Amino acid sequence: MPRVVSVYFPYLPTDRIRRHGKDAVPADQPLVVISKSGSKRWISAADINARRLGLHIGMPASKAQAMVPNLVVMDADPAADTAAVERLALWALRQYSPVVAVDGTDGIVMDTEGADHLQGGEERLISGLVNMLRARGLTARAAVADTWGAAHAVARLTSAETTVVPIGGVAKAAVGLPIHCLRLPSDTIHGLRAMGIETVGELSALLRAPLTLRFGPEPGRRLDQLFGRVAEPIEPLRTPELVEVSRNFQEPIGAAETIAKYVRRLVDQLTTKLEARGLGVRRSDLVIHRVDNTRQSLRAGLAKPVRDPARLTKLLCDRIEKIDPGYGIERMVLVAIMAEPLEEKQIASSLIEEQVVDITPLVDILGNRGQRLYRVTPVASDVPERSVARVGPTVEETGATWAAKWPRPSRLLPHPEEIEVIAVLPDQPPAVFSWRGKRRRVKRADGPERIFGEWWTTPLEMRAVRDYFVVEDDAGERYWVFRAGDGVDVATGSHKWFLHGVFG
Repeated sequence: MPRVVSVYFPYLPTDRIRRHGKDAVPADQPLVVISKSGSKRWISAADINARRLGLHIGMPASKAQAMVPNLVVMDADPAADTAAVERLALWALRQYSPVVAVDGTDGIVMDTEGADHLQGGEERLISGLVNMLRARGLTARAAVADTWGAAHAVARLTSAETTVVPIGGVAKAAVGLPIHCLRLPSDTIHGLRAMGIETVGELSALLRAPLTLRFGPEPGRRLDQLFGRVAEPIEPLRTPELVEVSRNFQEPIGAAETIAKYVRRLVDQLTTKLEARGLGVRRSDLVIHRVDNTRQSLRAGLAKPVRDPARLTKLLCDRIEKIDPGYGIERMVLVAIMAEPLEEKQIASSLIEEQVVDITPLVDILGNRGQRLYRVTPVASDVPERSVARVGPTVEETGATWAAKWPRPSRLLPHPEEIEVIAVLPDQPPAVFSWRGKRRRVKRADGPERIFGEWWTTPLEMRAVRDYFVVEDDAGERYWVFRAGDGVDVATGSHKWFLHGVFG
């Protein structure tokens, strides 16, 4: 079942001004945006600092300035706000889902079917999305629901940053919401409130015929869209720089072989267009339009720009079984969401230079199956858990290497695990230690290797040290253990023992 994410930006104009304004506005300074109509001036947007001081949208600007002497006032720029929303939608299109659109003037909406598992589930997807936006200076609230209307309403009418409405839970979540969440015209809202209708539940309880006779079909249509009785397809955002090809079918298709045949044809057309522009595709989306006015999509990501039709076709056709044609497919669209310049490189003769095996096709296949691939690379740090970083599987070598002066275990635990030890302080290795409920007697040991705290990272590590030992038990298994502290001064550590790694 399709799931929809709505992202709402409650302070978009003020956030945009703080990020891109000509004059820097301190983060703690109250900021409002003023709209004008003739001689009338009112607040059209207020940041959280201004709202805490009692300012609100619609308040006369003169009253707001009298209430808050140090108020920062900026003129409204609807065109810049619209452009900002479109940029955010395009960013989400490239990062999260093939189907993303602008949702009004203050949000975006996207269909996450087939995309949420790549982010670790719906909760992780929207929490990661909100956190990434916060890191860019934007305040956002996100909601996931079965329908666009429900996700739109919940994102705007709840105070939580993230909300996941369970599958089939739209009626329970929406019945108590106010009617202005239905995206109805303002005169319709006023007319319904004059009748005493305040919530979605009260509106849905009315007879449909008298409601339509008085207010037209829009209230009924919005209710049906909210509860999923009528489809509300999301028309994906498209910009001129996106390379796109499509195919319409006079007769709907549904067989897997037929779908694969037209996928190959679309890929050929797409690569031809890319070649004309000197581009290679990094991420492509296949959008399936069904006859029941619903959409499905497949996304293929590549580790580096590619223009090979066979390779791109394989990535898409390998996942055709995930397409549910329903009553038939009437249109297929293939879009290069991310395209980069592709430079042709001549392959050297094997008599001069050994040819390097390209593993990116394998990386692409595994990555598109949802596997998270990475390599580890050295980092200049003596602290073991900081000496390793994850990088992409095809990132260029940094040239850094690990120090080979002391042996390092083949398996480093994510976090050092405390162990019970019998040892003579300050410099002797353990004679006996217990780890994970098993007692081990040490037969051989080497050390200590002293590692000092990185005082430039945090002042708490100014005097901290660790003494590491390589120990071997009576079964021949070798471990990497350390004592926190120098064994004499308690200011250097707790003198507790930990196991940090296992040698293969």
